[in-house]
Amino acid sequence: MKISTRGRYSVTALYALALRYGEGPVPLKSVAQGQGLSENYLEQLMVPLRRAGLVKSIRGAQGGYMLAREPKEITISEIITTVEGPIAVVDCLLAEAEAEDQPCKRACACVTRGIWEKVCDSISEVLGSITLQTLVDTDSSKKHMGCSQ
Repeated sequence: MKISTRGRYSVTALYALALRYGEGPVPLKSVAQGQGLSENYLEQLMVPLRRAGLVKSIRGAQGGYMLAREPKEITISEIITTVEGPIAVVDCLLAEAEAEDQPCKRACACVTRGIWEKVCDSISEVLGSITLQTLVDTDSSKKHMGCSQ
């Protein structure tokens, strides 16, 4: 499984908003410049994130984007699945996730199926256990230890 730029940039953009949580709307241009991302690409990514209720947009001169919920309430899993779709390491599990749990025809005879299910479950568990607040806290502790980026 490979997370595309959609997933990585979405996490990065929401992390930037988490760093400024409570300060009001953040212009997308500021997020793009601060994180070294394309503003046009970020605009495209914000559409599904807004629809999913992860961000709010404010129009106008003082507008921009802000998290719709507290950073501690938004998991990396939620961000990734919003822009990437279900997490699956093999096509048969992906097809099932999209078809609402209808196993493939070979599911009962598949020797490796259990392995791939465990891998998917582990990935989902890890991504579900990390919130934007976790990233903010991790970044803060790195800076206190003298780490630079």
